[in-house]
Amino acid sequence: MPPRPMKPCRQAGCSILTQDRSGYCPEHAALAEKRRQQQRAQYDKRRESAAKRGYGRKWQEAREGFLSRNSLCVACKQRGRIEPATVVDHIKPHRGDMALFWDRSNWQALCERCHNLKTARGE
Repeated sequence: MPPRPMKPCRQAGCSILTQDRSGYCPEHAALAEKRRQQQRAQYDKRRESAAKRGYGRKWQEAREGFLSRNSLCVACKQRGRIEPATVVDHIKPHRGDMALFWDRSNWQALCERCHNLKTARGE
């Protein structure tokens, strides 16, 4: 596979060329990561606890049972790959709707990678 093309750093005013996936030169990559960590910390302060969002002991037990019966990632399986499932994903985001949260027909087994990709797409 050919190397990634060189592009200017994403930091305003910086013209250093980089191939880094983040789009930042080494100097600004550290600053960008620090900003991301601060943003995550602020978000986590405002967010309710996992238990208040429904992910307490009852969920953990239901999750373990579901993964024991559905041990492979359904997204990987569709692509012809075999990957163990580690996450119970809500197909349609429940957004606090507890009926949808507990609706097992809205659950699917995913590996962490597929779950993170799905979440990043906003699905």
